[in-house]
Amino acid sequence: MLRAPALSDWPGYAALMRSKRAVFMGGPYGEREAWGMFTSDLAMWELFGHGALMIDLIDSRVCVGQVGINHGPLFPEKELGWLLYEGFEGHGYASEAGAALKAWAFEDLGLETLVSYFHPRNSKSMAVSARLGGVRDDMAAKQDPEDVVFRYPR
Repeated sequence: MLRAPALSDWPGYAALMRSKRAVFMGGPYGEREAWGMFTSDLAMWELFGHGALMIDLIDSRVCVGQVGINHGPLFPEKELGWLLYEGFEGHGYASEAGAALKAWAFEDLGLETLVSYFHPRNSKSMAVSARLGGVRDDMAAKQDPEDVVFRYPR
């Protein structure tokens, strides 16, 4: 289930962003930086009409991660991104949530394309992107110079 972020999501999000796993997202981050990212995810809804949603398991309501469409001055293009909390990888949660948000972006927002930016060693997320129909685009503008970019055409 996808839902709006809540303040109760902050501890899990902060723990991930402070951990070594955040290296694939430009981290690890300090608390101030992580808080800025968390609140930016919310602000994007007001500014752009899209942003981050939390991924909950339907039966237990346990939050397993986040999926979102990122935009703004830090993103050359609208980005489909996701993160999963430790222990929830490999169950298809990122693929299912990413597919739902991608469909919404194309059908309801009318976007023509989305991209995903990856750390070059983040092979697991690149595999999710490929399952979602993403194709590597070496000509795309990058968020960070070493990024690998996958593109999702409409």
